[in-house]
Amino acid sequence: MRYPFALVLLLLATWSQQSIAAPPAVVLILVDDLGWSDLGCYGHPYHRTPHIDALASQGMKFTDAYSPAPICSAARASILTGKTVPRNHFEFVTKSKPGEQRIDAVVPLQAPPLTVNLPLEERTIAEHLKDQNYLTAFFGKWHVSQHFGGRYLAWDPEYGPRKQGFQVAVEDFGDHPYAWRKKEKPASLPAGVFPTDSLIDSTADFLRQPHEQPFFAMVSLYHVHTPVKNRCRWLVDQHRDRIPSDATNRKKRLEYAAFVETLDHHVGTLLDAIESSGEADNTLVLFMSDNGGHPEFCANAPLRGSKWNLYEGGIRVPLIARWPAKIEAGSQCDTPVIGYDLLPTLTDVAGAQADGGDGTSLVPLLSDPETDFDRELVWSFPYYHPETGYVAALDEVGVNDFAVSKTRPQSAVRRGQYKLLQFYEDQRIELYDLSSDVSEQHDLSGTQPQLAEELARLLRATLDQMNARLAVRKE
Repeated sequence: MRYPFALVLLLLATWSQQSIAAPPAVVLILVDDLGWSDLGCYGHPYHRTPHIDALASQGMKFTDAYSPAPICSAARASILTGKTVPRNHFEFVTKSKPGEQRIDAVVPLQAPPLTVNLPLEERTIAEHLKDQNYLTAFFGKWHVSQHFGGRYLAWDPEYGPRKQGFQVAVEDFGDHPYAWRKKEKPASLPAGVFPTDSLIDSTADFLRQPHEQPFFAMVSLYHVHTPVKNRCRWLVDQHRDRIPSDATNRKKRLEYAAFVETLDHHVGTLLDAIESSGEADNTLVLFMSDNGGHPEFCANAPLRGSKWNLYEGGIRVPLIARWPAKIEAGSQCDTPVIGYDLLPTLTDVAGAQADGGDGTSLVPLLSDPETDFDRELVWSFPYYHPETGYVAALDEVGVNDFAVSKTRPQSAVRRGQYKLLQFYEDQRIELYDLSSDVSEQHDLSGTQPQLAEELARLLRATLDQMNARLAVRKE
């Protein structure tokens, strides 16, 4: 049958529009405790991260991306729900059972009762995308339900991923040292050989196989969370020639450098699987860390602080987005963004609109990183840390201390270039201009009291509006 030329053109145009409008597959790679400056593409002088660096060169690197929290469970709950930590009331790490925070020191404030399970009524990214005919899959570290059956990090079946919208769910430690608990440590590997990782392999199998519908795969890796133990001794040896002999904390940094490179290898395996699927051009890959780096291993400089506190080292994280069909290769975005932006972003990408939540879709930034975002970001950490060894921890939070410091109940807000922190033991506030003082060394609260009070009022009003739980003075 012969068709009129005009009809042929119309059919081709319709097919082209449908092809362009086809919703992308989405792969969210969420890594654990990776510091903002840990990657080569973020300027690290020693770490080798060629696969993640290549991902950044093929997409967009965010320089001012934030975790919603300086600690794992709280950050993950916020990312999954698109709600801030103070609104979620999930501010600390999950435990085996609920109760009050127990700390081995006398402290003046009482933290809120511990939250151990993400409530099932919360609508996650997976539930939003499932409504848009996405196949949803989860691999790895869940950590927003209480430890089940006495096993550390084991999913509670009543609150696991399948109860929160994920149709495929794989619980596996892979080759992370968590898997070696109560087992003999596996043998070291020959030079040039990386470990086989069952979590990575099962995820790669999923990414390679053909799918009849778009999919959302959340790959939640255990690296580079402690314990930092390496089967790749050859990698540790190679870094002896890279990390100066007089470097502070050199022994742990050698182990950590090898750990980071092993993570990069695993990410490379996942990216290869996406490439071999033939759908890489219409796959949005997001790479992000759940919070800042561990102070005993990670050099968070130039940022102050680390995991567990609200200085930049605890909450500023790497974020990379690659989507060849939409994002210009080698682009960079300096706009402040945060983990609870991911839910509205991915819902937007799927062609829908998120209901409720506190985030803003980043889709406009993906095509134009200069897009103006006029808003505030907020954090709250109403707990003490560490729970064990608090007295021995450092009193002050510095830059590259390579030691755990005392974290006291605190909140923070960022508006534009300014960030204010509120400390609740003594009601102290600190104000920093991050455009000129990313290391947070020059407190401006005394020289700019009007701005400090304005941001303090904004923080109080925001937390009140969110019904935030704060630490209160003990009776």
